[in-house]
Amino acid sequence: MEHPSSQKSFIMRNLRFFPLIIFIALAGIFLIRLGDRSISTNVPSPLVGKPAPTTMLEPLVGLTQDGKQVEGINSKTFKNGITIVNVFASWCAPCRVEHPFLKELAKRADLKILGINYKDSSQNALRFLGALGNPYAAVGIDPKGKAAIDWGVYGVPENYIIDSNGIIRYKHIGPIDSHSIKKISQEIEKAKQPLS
Repeated sequence: MEHPSSQKSFIMRNLRFFPLIIFIALAGIFLIRLGDRSISTNVPSPLVGKPAPTTMLEPLVGLTQDGKQVEGINSKTFKNGITIVNVFASWCAPCRVEHPFLKELAKRADLKILGINYKDSSQNALRFLGALGNPYAAVGIDPKGKAAIDWGVYGVPENYIIDSNGIIRYKHIGPIDSHSIKKISQEIEKAKQPLS
Protein backbone atom coordinates (compact mmCIF):
# COMPACT_ATOMS: atom_id res chain seq x y z
CA MET A 1 0.00 0.00 0.00
CA GLU A 2 1.27 3.41 -0.99
CA HIS A 3 1.76 6.01 1.64
CA PRO A 4 -0.69 9.02 1.36
CA SER A 5 2.16 11.51 1.31
CA SER A 6 3.78 9.74 -1.69
CA GLN A 7 0.44 9.91 -3.57
CA LYS A 8 0.24 13.60 -2.81
CA SER A 9 3.80 14.23 -3.99
CA PHE A 10 3.06 12.26 -7.23
CA ILE A 11 0.04 14.51 -7.89
CA MET A 12 1.99 17.67 -7.11
CA ARG A 13 4.87 16.62 -9.37
CA ASN A 14 2.55 15.92 -12.31
CA LEU A 15 0.24 18.89 -11.77
CA ARG A 16 2.80 21.13 -13.45
CA PHE A 17 2.05 19.29 -16.74
CA PHE A 18 -1.67 20.08 -16.56
CA PRO A 19 -1.44 23.42 -18.49
CA LEU A 20 0.63 21.69 -21.19
CA ILE A 21 -1.95 18.92 -21.55
CA ILE A 22 -4.76 21.47 -21.84
CA PHE A 23 -2.78 23.46 -24.43
CA ILE A 24 -2.10 20.34 -26.54
CA ALA A 25 -5.76 19.33 -26.41
CA LEU A 26 -6.95 22.81 -27.48
CA ALA A 27 -4.33 23.03 -30.22
CA GLY A 28 -5.45 19.65 -31.55
CA ILE A 29 -9.09 20.75 -31.66
CA PHE A 30 -8.08 24.00 -33.36
CA LEU A 31 -6.05 22.19 -36.03
CA ILE A 32 -8.84 19.72 -36.73
CA ARG A 33 -11.37 22.55 -37.13
CA LEU A 34 -8.92 24.56 -39.24
CA GLY A 35 -8.68 21.67 -41.68
CA ASP A 36 -12.47 21.36 -41.97
CA ARG A 37 -13.12 23.14 -45.28
CA SER A 38 -16.91 23.02 -44.88
CA ILE A 39 -16.75 25.54 -42.05
CA SER A 40 -15.14 28.29 -44.11
CA THR A 41 -17.05 27.77 -47.36
CA ASN A 42 -20.56 27.04 -46.12
CA VAL A 43 -21.43 30.28 -44.35
CA PRO A 44 -25.01 31.10 -45.33
CA SER A 45 -25.58 34.31 -47.26
CA PRO A 46 -28.80 36.29 -47.10
CA LEU A 47 -28.09 37.43 -50.68
CA VAL A 48 -28.41 33.98 -52.28
CA GLY A 49 -31.66 33.88 -54.23
CA LYS A 50 -31.85 37.68 -54.37
CA PRO A 51 -30.79 40.22 -57.04
CA ALA A 52 -27.12 41.14 -57.03
CA PRO A 53 -26.51 44.48 -55.30
CA THR A 54 -26.49 47.58 -57.47
CA THR A 55 -22.80 48.02 -58.16
CA MET A 56 -20.98 50.77 -60.03
CA LEU A 57 -17.20 50.57 -59.67
CA GLU A 58 -14.56 52.51 -61.52
CA PRO A 59 -12.16 50.49 -63.68
CA LEU A 60 -8.66 49.52 -62.63
CA VAL A 61 -6.94 52.21 -64.68
CA GLY A 62 -4.05 50.81 -66.69
CA LEU A 63 -5.46 47.30 -66.99
CA THR A 64 -5.80 46.67 -70.70
CA GLN A 65 -6.83 43.79 -72.90
CA ASP A 66 -6.22 43.82 -76.65
CA GLY A 67 -5.00 47.42 -76.33
CA LYS A 68 -8.22 48.68 -74.67
CA GLN A 69 -8.90 49.67 -71.07
CA VAL A 70 -10.72 46.86 -69.23
CA GLU A 71 -14.08 48.20 -68.05
CA GLY A 72 -15.17 48.75 -64.47
CA ILE A 73 -18.20 46.99 -63.03
CA ASN A 74 -21.74 47.99 -63.82
CA SER A 75 -24.79 46.08 -62.53
CA LYS A 76 -26.08 45.72 -66.09
CA THR A 77 -23.26 43.27 -66.83
CA PHE A 78 -24.81 40.80 -64.35
CA LYS A 79 -27.77 40.19 -66.66
CA ASN A 80 -25.99 38.92 -69.75
CA GLY A 81 -25.35 35.25 -69.07
CA ILE A 82 -23.79 33.48 -66.10
CA THR A 83 -21.33 35.63 -64.16
CA ILE A 84 -18.84 34.93 -61.41
CA VAL A 85 -18.05 37.97 -59.29
CA ASN A 86 -14.69 37.39 -57.63
CA VAL A 87 -13.58 39.59 -54.73
CA PHE A 88 -9.78 39.65 -54.66
CA ALA A 89 -6.73 41.65 -53.54
CA SER A 90 -3.04 41.57 -54.35
CA TRP A 91 -2.17 41.22 -50.65
CA CYS A 92 -4.37 38.11 -50.31
CA ALA A 93 -2.31 34.89 -50.37
CA PRO A 94 -5.32 32.59 -51.02
CA CYS A 95 -6.17 34.79 -54.03
CA ARG A 96 -2.90 33.65 -55.59
CA VAL A 97 -3.88 30.03 -54.95
CA GLU A 98 -7.24 30.42 -56.69
CA HIS A 99 -5.97 32.50 -59.63
CA PRO A 100 -5.08 29.56 -61.93
CA PHE A 101 -8.58 28.15 -61.36
CA LEU A 102 -10.14 31.49 -62.30
CA LYS A 103 -8.03 31.58 -65.46
CA GLU A 104 -9.25 28.10 -66.34
CA LEU A 105 -12.89 29.06 -65.69
CA ALA A 106 -12.42 32.20 -67.83
CA LYS A 107 -11.84 29.95 -70.86
CA ARG A 108 -15.45 28.78 -70.69
CA ALA A 109 -17.71 30.35 -73.29
CA ASP A 110 -20.77 30.03 -71.03
CA LEU A 111 -19.71 32.51 -68.35
CA LYS A 112 -17.74 35.64 -67.62
CA ILE A 113 -15.74 36.59 -64.55
CA LEU A 114 -15.82 40.05 -63.02
CA GLY A 115 -13.33 41.13 -60.37
CA ILE A 116 -13.85 43.45 -57.43
CA ASN A 117 -10.43 44.62 -56.31
CA TYR A 118 -10.91 44.96 -52.55
CA LYS A 119 -9.04 47.49 -50.37
CA ASP A 120 -6.00 47.45 -52.61
CA SER A 121 -3.80 49.98 -54.36
CA SER A 122 -4.22 50.11 -58.12
CA GLN A 123 -0.46 49.72 -58.63
CA ASN A 124 -0.37 46.51 -56.58
CA ALA A 125 -3.45 45.14 -58.34
CA LEU A 126 -1.88 45.86 -61.75
CA ARG A 127 1.32 44.06 -60.68
CA PHE A 128 -0.71 41.12 -59.36
CA LEU A 129 -2.66 40.73 -62.61
CA GLY A 130 0.44 41.43 -64.69
CA ALA A 131 2.32 38.61 -62.99
CA LEU A 132 -0.52 36.07 -62.82
CA GLY A 133 -2.67 36.99 -65.83
CA ASN A 134 -6.09 38.58 -66.13
CA PRO A 135 -9.09 36.23 -66.04
CA TYR A 136 -11.58 39.10 -65.73
CA ALA A 137 -13.91 40.57 -68.35
CA ALA A 138 -14.18 43.64 -66.08
CA VAL A 139 -12.46 44.81 -62.89
CA GLY A 140 -13.88 47.41 -60.54
CA ILE A 141 -11.89 48.96 -57.73
CA ASP A 142 -13.28 49.10 -54.20
CA PRO A 143 -10.48 50.85 -52.29
CA LYS A 144 -12.53 51.51 -49.15
CA GLY A 145 -14.54 48.29 -49.17
CA LYS A 146 -17.94 49.98 -49.52
CA ALA A 147 -19.16 47.74 -52.35
CA ALA A 148 -17.91 44.70 -50.44
CA ILE A 149 -20.25 45.63 -47.59
CA ASP A 150 -23.20 45.62 -50.01
CA TRP A 151 -22.14 42.17 -51.21
CA GLY A 152 -21.80 40.83 -47.66
CA VAL A 153 -18.11 40.04 -48.03
CA TYR A 154 -16.49 38.40 -44.99
CA GLY A 155 -12.98 38.40 -46.44
CA VAL A 156 -11.07 37.66 -49.59
CA PRO A 157 -11.34 35.75 -51.75
CA GLU A 158 -15.07 35.32 -52.16
CA ASN A 159 -17.00 34.31 -55.27
CA TYR A 160 -20.62 34.81 -56.26
CA ILE A 161 -22.33 32.98 -59.10
CA ILE A 162 -25.03 35.12 -60.70
CA ASP A 163 -27.59 33.85 -63.19
CA SER A 164 -28.63 35.60 -66.42
CA ASN A 165 -31.43 37.42 -64.54
CA GLY A 166 -28.97 39.03 -62.13
CA ILE A 167 -29.88 36.73 -59.21
CA ILE A 168 -27.13 35.49 -56.89
CA ARG A 169 -27.37 31.72 -56.99
CA TYR A 170 -24.32 30.69 -54.96
CA LYS A 171 -21.66 32.19 -52.69
CA HIS A 172 -18.28 30.57 -52.13
CA ILE A 173 -16.10 31.82 -49.28
CA GLY A 174 -12.40 31.12 -49.58
CA PRO A 175 -10.30 30.27 -52.61
CA ILE A 176 -11.49 28.20 -55.51
CA ASP A 177 -9.04 25.31 -55.50
CA SER A 178 -8.74 21.65 -56.46
CA HIS A 179 -11.14 20.75 -53.63
CA SER A 180 -13.89 23.20 -54.63
CA ILE A 181 -13.67 23.50 -58.43
CA LYS A 182 -16.10 20.61 -58.98
CA LYS A 183 -18.69 22.25 -56.69
CA ILE A 184 -18.22 25.59 -58.48
CA SER A 185 -18.77 23.90 -61.85
CA GLN A 186 -21.93 22.23 -60.53
CA GLU A 187 -23.23 25.57 -59.24
CA ILE A 188 -22.56 27.20 -62.61
CA GLU A 189 -24.69 24.52 -64.26
CA LYS A 190 -27.44 24.99 -61.65
CA ALA A 191 -27.42 28.74 -62.32
CA LYS A 192 -28.36 28.01 -65.94
CA GLN A 193 -31.63 26.45 -64.75
CA PRO A 194 -34.62 28.62 -63.77
CA LEU A 195 -35.25 29.16 -60.08
CA SER A 196 -38.00 26.94 -58.79
